[in-house]
Amino acid sequence: MHWRKSTYSGGGDGDACVEIATAPTRIAIRDSKAPTRATLTFPAPAALVDHLKTVSGG
Repeated sequence: MHWRKSTYSGGGDGDACVEIATAPTRIAIRDSKAPTRATLTFPAPAALVDHLKTVSGG
């Protein structure tokens, strides 16, 4: 995955940095101070909409 600093991260000395990585169907988020620890993943917005359409029969 290609990680980049989120535009929502605070400035300064980097002590409030969140990194994100995107894939076609997922978005991953991690703490830049602890990159080997757990990563949160969420469906990408388009994938979530497609899934909801499938579940609802739309």
